Amino acid sequence: MVEVQIDDKTVEVSEGSMIMHAAEAAGTYVPHFCYHKKLSIAANCRMCLVDVDKAAKPLPACATPVTQGMIVRTQSKKALQAQKSVMEFLLINHPLDCPICDQGGECQLQDLAVGYGDAASRYHEEKRVVFHKEAGPLISMQEMSRCIHCTRCVRFGVEVAGLQELGFTHRGEHAEIESFVGMSVDSELSGNMIDICPVGALTSKPFRYHARTWELGRRKSVSPHDSTGTNLIMQVKNHKVMRVVPLENEAINECWIADRDRFSYEALDSNDRLTTPMIKQAGVWHEVDWNTALSFVTDALKDITHKAGAKSIGALMSPHNTTEELFLGAKLLRAMGSENIDARLRHADFQHSAQVNWLGCAIQDLSHMENVLVVGGNIRKDHPLLAQRLRYAIRHGAQVLSLNAKTSDWAMPVAYDWVQGAQDWVECLANLCATVAQECSKAAPHGLGEVSDALRPMAQALLSGERKIILLGNAAVHHPRYNELLSWINALAQLTGAKSGVLGESANTVGAQWVSARPEQSLGGLNVQQMLEPGALKAMILMNLEPEHDCAQPAKALKALSAMDLVVTLSPFKTNMDYSDVLLPMAPFTETPGSFVNTEGLSQSFHAVVRPLLETRPLWKILRVMANMLDLPGFEFETIDELRVLMERSLPSLSSQLCNDSALVPSGDYSVALDEPCVAASLALDGLVRRSPALQSTHDARVGV
Repeated sequence: MVEVQIDDKTVEVSEGSMIMHAAEAAGTYVPHFCYHKKLSIAANCRMCLVDVDKAAKPLPACATPVTQGMIVRTQSKKALQAQKSVMEFLLINHPLDCPICDQGGECQLQDLAVGYGDAASRYHEEKRVVFHKEAGPLISMQEMSRCIHCTRCVRFGVEVAGLQELGFTHRGEHAEIESFVGMSVDSELSGNMIDICPVGALTSKPFRYHARTWELGRRKSVSPHDSTGTNLIMQVKNHKVMRVVPLENEAINECWIADRDRFSYEALDSNDRLTTPMIKQAGVWHEVDWNTALSFVTDALKDITHKAGAKSIGALMSPHNTTEELFLGAKLLRAMGSENIDARLRHADFQHSAQVNWLGCAIQDLSHMENVLVVGGNIRKDHPLLAQRLRYAIRHGAQVLSLNAKTSDWAMPVAYDWVQGAQDWVECLANLCATVAQECSKAAPHGLGEVSDALRPMAQALLSGERKIILLGNAAVHHPRYNELLSWINALAQLTGAKSGVLGESANTVGAQWVSARPEQSLGGLNVQQMLEPGALKAMILMNLEPEHDCAQPAKALKALSAMDLVVTLSPFKTNMDYSDVLLPMAPFTETPGSFVNTEGLSQSFHAVVRPLLETRPLWKILRVMANMLDLPGFEFETIDELRVLMERSLPSLSSQLCNDSALVPSGDYSVALDEPCVAASLALDGLVRRSPALQSTHDARVGV
């Protein structure tokens, strides 16, 4: 540790730290633009000049290493004069458009100009003009004359996103930030450039000119998309979500969010929004009141139960639903006498244990791994923020290994990219296990698999280091032999001393397992594929899903649903209209309280950020009223808090259910031909993402990544 004095305050910081870090430790603010705690040091704005004892001139706090006994003054006359001089130069060419700038009110340059700028400029020549750039559907570069060349956006792309979408061209007064010729700026994390831009050069194209920052209310929420559980700030005006930005949480998303978290709010105002209950009569849809709609549904369910039994009724639930909604949906079906409940919509292997499959470690631990093997799936597109943590680990010496059906650009160096057809993954892991066992002189599980010299480098990588993990991606989870893959990675973990886990596809994949949103096979429950067999069921309740997009076999699903006597769709959108008989408008995550359990098993609760749109109602309230109208016991609650108490009393603790099972795989035939796993495109993950015009205009949406 090094002892430093900052403005007469003594602090200790680690050797190699910069003056900026010491100032942060001392609680002293040093003005800056190019410095960002998550990016490398550029030292090109010079706004952080400070007075260092015995130094001939002011030094940049962000790029000057501390030394033992160093004395730094941030408020001396020398420091303040240097900072004011830099501010004068920054403002020489800056346009005077604060009254119309979208960044007004949250602009670092505007804020610091108040304290470090003069009342009048000494510069009377013509200002520099930079022509606007076209950067795609997400980021507006219409006002690049505001750019102060801090290069945060460039460094973010290279260091965090792993993809350089912007670059610094030319020199001197001709220098500009530009995208590469013919390329848009719309990768899965690119929207973060908007947040880190200290001026109004990069702004949100969907939000542009819609509101001023001081008009917006700020409310906390949690992302309903992938399994990270990203923390969000929903910015609202007049009970309408206007913008989404990150809520910093070092343990989960740090200060970043994925583009689908940022821009999916556009769907909330989609023309597809379902705002009143609807019933189909003689092929024509009619809007009705809630009492009529629920009476129709409950009467029809009672009639089907009387004629064909409760086991002829099923429910499919989205893993993007809240934990409370999943719990209550499963409870409703079971109270009716049916075990036909499933949220594993894209699965092909339905064996399960009582335990919950999860990441196997804390999310922040991924940043410090030394070796990571990902089996099946595109982690960059499926889990952008988890991929970002692996990039950080790689920059600090980690190796990432991959077993996949094809090579994908993960925007990170992959040490071993093992490409094998999905039908061979089980055999591949068995062979890797045998090779690892020989390398470490242990017995291979069940004696299965063949030792392969080609796999020795990967085996040696998995045996090296102390911090390592083996993960199953989305494609592996949807694999027809998923449980064998899971057993093999557990066996590999046992041999190598690594952790093992499952990345998890959706916002509440872990929560769905916890509340048993899946059938109990011993009681005759049908899984999603069995429910969609011809003639298997008479009635189906669809909760927040679109089978043509969300099920593993869309054609089979649509055919089965079209033949049923009753299909009830609960959704925020007008969807499933060709085969549904009733549409009930349920609230999206912004209009209801609830909770999601992320991939590390952390349950995060959130409140509604706006009131329900017109006749829209929270799903948990709809299900409670349906249960009451069906005369089912156990639904005596009025508030979400009472529902959570009921849920906690009914379920074992989540921590006790997180799976650390290292059960070894049984013997099996590896020659079975299997279909490719069903994996949702990254920008077709759920109904909100699918209805965001900005997201659906990006490169990934066009090519179907």
